Order: sequence, then C-alpha cells, then structure tokens
Amino acid sequence: MTKRVILAATLALAAGTAQAADMDMPGQLSWSAYDMGSTGYNQAVAIGSAMKSAYGTNLRLLPGKNDIARSEPLRQGKVDFTAAGIGGVYMAQEGVFEFGAERWGPQKVRVLLQNAGAKFGFALAVTKETCEKAGKPGCEGFTYSDLRGLKVGHIKGSPAINVAIEALLAYGGLTWDDVEAVDFGGYGDSWRGLADGNIDATYSSTTAGTAYEVEAGPRGLYWPPIDASDAAGIQRMQDVAPYFAPMTATDGAGLSADNGVGAASYPYPVLIAMEEQDADLVYKQTRAMVETFDAYKDAAPAADGWDIKAQNLEWLVPFHDGAIRYFKEAGIWTDAAQAHNDRMIARQDALAAAWEELQAEKPADWEAAWAEKRHAALAAGGFKPVF
Repeated sequence: MTKRVILAATLALAAGTAQAADMDMPGQLSWSAYDMGSTGYNQAVAIGSAMKSAYGTNLRLLPGKNDIARSEPLRQGKVDFTAAGIGGVYMAQEGVFEFGAERWGPQKVRVLLQNAGAKFGFALAVTKETCEKAGKPGCEGFTYSDLRGLKVGHIKGSPAINVAIEALLAYGGLTWDDVEAVDFGGYGDSWRGLADGNIDATYSSTTAGTAYEVEAGPRGLYWPPIDASDAAGIQRMQDVAPYFAPMTATDGAGLSADNGVGAASYPYPVLIAMEEQDADLVYKQTRAMVETFDAYKDAAPAADGWDIKAQNLEWLVPFHDGAIRYFKEAGIWTDAAQAHNDRMIARQDALAAAWEELQAEKPADWEAAWAEKRHAALAAGGFKPVF
C-alpha cells in the first residue's frame, strides 16, 4: 500500500472514529469461528468486547471444530459472518476436498477483512518428547524431515489443515505415507493429543492458546524451522499449498522479537460473508472492526494483524460490496483492486456454472466428474485450476 493511500486511509479513519457513535449497529451479531482457545476464537472474543464497548453490540460466537462445521451455519444463514481459515475461504470458493462433495460445491464467499499483518506463522508443533523419539534430544537440529515414521494429527472435515500439514511435510521431503496419520474430530482435540503424548506433531498457528499451554507443560514445545533460502523445500511446499509463503514468526508460544522461527504464512483468520449477505450489514461490520481496532489490537495474540493498512485488496477471494463501500470511503480502494475483484468474481461464476451443469448430468462418479469439469471450466476462463 503506498504512503499516499495510507495517509488517506488514516485521515478517513480519524474522521470515521469521530462519527462512530452515529452508526446504527445491530444489537447482536453472530460469527462462527474456530474452537475455543484457538487464535481465531480468542481474537473474535477481543473484537466482540470492543464492539460491545463502542456500540453496545453483542457478538455471539459459534465455535466449530472444522471447516465444514464453521461453514455450514454461514451457508444456512444461522450466523452473519465467519472468522475462517483458508479452508472455509479459498477451498470453499474452489469447491475442492470436502467442499467438492455433492451436497456442497463451490461457495460464493466474500471477504470483509483479513488478519494479514500479524507476526505469527503456521507450523507443525512438536514436543521435546518428539525430538527424543527422532534421536535429537533437546530438539537440536530437529526439522520436518525428522517426522518420518512419527504420529501426526489429521483433522476430520478440515481440508485446510490437512493440506497445510501435507505442504509442511512436503517441505521436509515427506508425504502422508511417510508418517502415521492419527484422526481427530477437531483442531482442539489434536492439541490434547499432543499434550497427552498420543501424537508427535500437530498443526497450529504459533499464537494458539493451546500452544502456550503445551509449552508450559511437562513435554514442552518446539517449532521445526522453515528455511526461506531452501528453494527446493519451499517449492515443494508451494506445490501443495500455493498460498503459503515463508516468513519469520516472532509472535507466539516461546517466540519473541529476538527469538523468531521460520514458518509459513497466509492471512488468518479471514472474516467472510456469503455473497447474498446484506451490504449495509457488511459495511457496518467492516467499519466497526476498523474503528474499534485500537481497542482490540493488543487484547488477543496477533490481533494487530487486522489493521486496515495490512489488507491485501488484490487477494485470491473477492471482497463483499459492503466492505468495498467502506474501503472507498477510507480512500484505499483502487481501480486495480476493482478489476482484480471482478476477475475473482468471474472465477466464482465459472465454478458455479460448471457445478450446475454437472448436477444436471448426474454422473455416477461425482468426485471424478467434478474434478474434470472444474479443471475444464477454469482453463476455459483462463484461470489456474491449482487443485
């Protein structure tokens, strides 16, 4: 974002804050979010507290153990918004993995805001006991390749987490076939498995509340590093998860500005709505989060990543018209952002049309037919299929 755009945004936000009391916010809003104790849930609690103080709005949180559990109430209109990970945003849009099932299909989700500027990352958390099993006591020199033959958490109904794990294993030159996958019903369950010594590694953001708990426990916590200079490893990782980028995490369990670790990163959480959500409500929710930012940015780990100045307005999922309305008022929405947004909406339209065609065809092997139809539709529109 240019200095001119940042200045315009700062001036607009200052004016907007003075008018906050004049915004007619609903008495209650509802979000679905990750399990209690997760980074996303803790941030949602902090945001809800800030909105309660500023507007008297109660934020009702519906925790879900996996992407499907969080996406279902959004699709059914039982919640207004979802604080989602990449699964509930990108994979839902793409109609892949669990979202490729016949009862789901590509979803026309829209972004309000991203937590895109935080200093936390994503990694596979291990314990000192894990390192000992790999023959590296004290975790000296332990890396992803050392997970070979060990037990790794696999979350049912969470393609985002499982693909992320696959990508991190790929960085270490491994696949799911090289480890022992242990199924869990939810993200929090896998952390309890790690804490109890039932598994050797599980996926997490470095700031998850459960990570701090394990760090303080008898088994301790270690984050295997990702070396950004390892071009081959990074390529293997991005071949599986193209949205992953290497970074240095300095926020999280056992981490600090002076003690960071190489990790993977993408915006998390991302606040989303369905395409048909009322634009005025989306505008108010977006504006409220920006105007109360100072009240919640330090109230939960990594909550400062919701800063409007950190938004990637040319991302891989389109923004909602209500959010765009606010961005225009803030002076940060550009012609390039609009053109990109239109292109991403066209991608969603191409996927939706392909899905409707397939439903009319009623193929015997839905999974195979959808994979072929999806690739053909995206290629015809000049879009990269990715999955």
